[in-house]
Amino acid sequence: MNMAINPPHNGVDPEVQVFLQDVISGLSRDQKTLPCKYLYDESGSRLFERICELKDYYVTRTEADIFSGKLEQMASAIGPDALIIEPGAGNCEKVEPLLEELTSPAGYMPMDISPEILLAARARIQARLPNLHIHAAVGDFTARAVWDELPAMKARRRVIFFPGSTIGNFDPDQASVLLSSFANRLSTGDALLIGTDLDKDPVVLERAYNDSEQVTARFNKNLLKRINTELGADFDLSMFSHRSFYHPIRQRVEMHLVSLADQSVHIRGETFHFREGETIHTENSHKYTLEGFKTLLKSVGFSTAYQWTDPSNHYAIHFAEVY
Repeated sequence: MNMAINPPHNGVDPEVQVFLQDVISGLSRDQKTLPCKYLYDESGSRLFERICELKDYYVTRTEADIFSGKLEQMASAIGPDALIIEPGAGNCEKVEPLLEELTSPAGYMPMDISPEILLAARARIQARLPNLHIHAAVGDFTARAVWDELPAMKARRRVIFFPGSTIGNFDPDQASVLLSSFANRLSTGDALLIGTDLDKDPVVLERAYNDSEQVTARFNKNLLKRINTELGADFDLSMFSHRSFYHPIRQRVEMHLVSLADQSVHIRGETFHFREGETIHTENSHKYTLEGFKTLLKSVGFSTAYQWTDPSNHYAIHFAEVY
């Protein structure tokens, strides 16, 4: 049972430096933007857990229903002696029923940027499955370093578990690159179990990302709070509002923070000016069709064996093997 955390060098945390560079780069663009991965610090992850419990946020509930109804089929497709790898694992709750259903799993490797979340999840899963080998790795799953920690253990196959429609946060080109990197880190016969949100009625989509309890708004604005805390910025959170809307041409929900007045923000000696109504684009959630995602998987080296959906075709889980 391992926990890998890279220590800072020379007293300077490299992750904070990368965070600063990404923030300055994003806010320097004509359309200001911030990478969505920074939404998920400990506070952001807790808020996202609350979002998943909201009535209007169908994604988590629908995905859970599919897993519940098809878990035996999924475990059969994966087979025995498999190493399960979960990039962006968060609280790891989605994988637990699958790990229990699998026959003699070789191990489980969750990856996440939040060590606190991973530590709690690892302890919970280990108590439930004491014989399971768990190698938890702290880091950004889009970076190479965390993948270099893949444990050298005997496994019949390796399976990347990527639920929650996380792939929807990536633009189509970025999604292709990410899925290609997954395929390249696997071998022929290894597999991917991945969730996607499907294209549907815009009313359903917009309601899911603009909840009446304002939890999504707090989740979005928490990113500004994090920049203030970790980078010494001076964002006034009361001067920004949350906005989400569906973009039909791009088939995605966009999430923005809107400046409520002309204002300036300072970050480590840099000054950024905002016009009233100007936005910071913080996240996308792309929606797919079944055939469209199957085609995307094939283009990067995966052959789709199964696609499971709910009765309303709101969501899909795909099982694909490296060919």
